[in-house]
Amino acid sequence: MSHKLNLLAAASLITLTGCMNMAPKYERVDMPVPTEFGSATVERGYEAPLYWEGVITSPALRNLVEQALENNRDLRAATANVRAAQANLVSSRSQLWPYISAGASSQIADTFDDGSGPNTRFVDSTYAQVGVAAWELDFFGRVSNLNAVALQTYLATAEGERAARIALVATVAETWLQLASDQELLRLANQTVSSQSESLSLTNELFEAGTASELDVRRASASVSQAQAQAAQYEAAVRRDLNALRYLTGAELPANLANQASLFPAPVRVDVPVGQSSAALLMRPDVIAAERQLLAANANIGAARAAFFPSISLTGNVGIASGDLDDLFNGDPTSGWAFTPSIDIPIFDFGNRQGRLDAARANADAALANYESTIQQAFRDVSDTLAVSETIDKRLEALEQLAEDTTVTLSLSSERFKSGLDGYLTVLDAQREDYSAKQQLIIANLDRNLNALALYRALGTWEQEAQPEAETN
Repeated sequence: MSHKLNLLAAASLITLTGCMNMAPKYERVDMPVPTEFGSATVERGYEAPLYWEGVITSPALRNLVEQALENNRDLRAATANVRAAQANLVSSRSQLWPYISAGASSQIADTFDDGSGPNTRFVDSTYAQVGVAAWELDFFGRVSNLNAVALQTYLATAEGERAARIALVATVAETWLQLASDQELLRLANQTVSSQSESLSLTNELFEAGTASELDVRRASASVSQAQAQAAQYEAAVRRDLNALRYLTGAELPANLANQASLFPAPVRVDVPVGQSSAALLMRPDVIAAERQLLAANANIGAARAAFFPSISLTGNVGIASGDLDDLFNGDPTSGWAFTPSIDIPIFDFGNRQGRLDAARANADAALANYESTIQQAFRDVSDTLAVSETIDKRLEALEQLAEDTTVTLSLSSERFKSGLDGYLTVLDAQREDYSAKQQLIIANLDRNLNALALYRALGTWEQEAQPEAETN
């Protein structure tokens, strides 16, 4: 009967376990940004969720992204960090349950032969423990809050890995766009070298005929040299872009990849949000990760508070014992069990617990500030893309007109120089203006594509895998 009462008391204690949580109640703060993004002068709006498969339209670029997602070493490290955080969570959750083990021991003794009598060998205190349990009763939520810290840390790490995937996709695409732009600039520089070399040959002929001066020849030669120097510069840039892609993808690149990179047609496409609520930022992995870290800091306050209260533990064992090793399993050993509750009451620690609580509260304040800062940075990212989106079409239209005008001006100036109506300085100025206008047009097209990727960075998401839910107390 007394055994039943003891078991009933233990069950009552277990029922009470975890009934009190010392962590502050978490309430999501209001977003420290306007409720909507600025309006954009486009007809179609952004539709969440925004996945990379819907952003990248170039088949060659898609293949590179898939290769990077499979082989990139930084992403592998991020994935390994998620596995480590998950393992820590499993270890932390194990503390919510009793620790059970089994074992056996035997003491063997013998007397020395001193000539006084016969030798005696005996086995003493042989026993086997088939079950040993130890359990901390979580009355004040210390263990459960530490478990919550591990859970939120794991979830934050998982969100960090999702953010790393989005960043990797964007970086590969941005490098591809830079490669395409440098290819276009290299092509333009080579065309300029060819056309200005023809002008140099013509100027030499006119100089020999006495209708052009040595100054004209020198200016034409300098123009060719400048174009050649820029062509060499862009050739080096193309090689650097290929090296960057090789690093990002973690493997050798497909043959003839450089010639596949092009800005036309646009290899990426993202619709701009119109009247989109800024609440969409709460779906960003980095924002979710920051909130998870805030939740972990909040739970850590609960664990620090619980340290001010008594810690109650239960230990017990069930086993058999015999004075003889053979009788332990074949004879009639003695069986028994033990059940021992214990309590640890903190009295004096010279400020140790208070210091930990103050540190936990300060860390929570820092986590809150980081969470709000992450939201503000996310809002700025989207707003910056809108600023470009609302003006890029005007910029491209003006540059296209400029490129057309400078091309016609160059043609007319060349004809007037051949006819002797103008000096070569007029042709040289027209060449420089035409070259600069076409460079600006290429860069503007690059900026338009990069801005689309910036919007993907700002509002892109990744398919979530099943994750453990937080346990309620």
